[in-house]
Amino acid sequence: MSKSTVAVIDYGMGNLHSAAKALEHVAPGAKVVVTPDAETILSADRVVFPGVGAIRDCVGEILRLGLDDVVREAALNKPLLGICVGMQSMMTHSQENGGVDCLDLYAGEVKFFGDNLKDASGEKLKVPHMGWNQVQQVRPHPLWKAIPDNSRFYFVHSYYVTVQDESLITGRGEYGVPFVATLGCDNVFAAQFHPEKSSRPGLQLLKNFMEWDGTL
Repeated sequence: MSKSTVAVIDYGMGNLHSAAKALEHVAPGAKVVVTPDAETILSADRVVFPGVGAIRDCVGEILRLGLDDVVREAALNKPLLGICVGMQSMMTHSQENGGVDCLDLYAGEVKFFGDNLKDASGEKLKVPHMGWNQVQQVRPHPLWKAIPDNSRFYFVHSYYVTVQDESLITGRGEYGVPFVATLGCDNVFAAQFHPEKSSRPGLQLLKNFMEWDGTL
């Protein structure tokens, strides 16, 4: 399995170099390909679906390049890891940019944290939520292997995911409000945080992904 290939979907949004380097670091024998090519993506053993920036731009480029069908197909038959806006893009709709229809892989809404966000003691919280935060593991998953519960991961986001089917939630965070930090469905796992920027826990999650066969 260490000789497997992983495709990082390149649709022009975000720093894909750091994600690719992190994958190469945790799986030295693997072939990591950053590509927009549908055939290359779908022939890989694993797929990473990253995303940074405004969701209207992300979804717009995904649709323009015809990568929405590629993401859907990958989600059906191989280990797929969504990261940050990649995760948000999997939902039905986002409130960002005045409202954007997403890929609707999972019934869910991406919501704004709010202008008057406060912590439990009443202190005002800044948006975007930027920095390290704990993730509570709400159900077991192969990608949690060797990662202690309530480990801290690195976040940068102003919007957060909610899902209709709460059984999809694998990890929760809190920033003024509880939010979905990670979700999992069959061979798909998605994280709001950036594992490639999350030190040892993040690298362990990527290592687990590179060893995961997509079964639970």
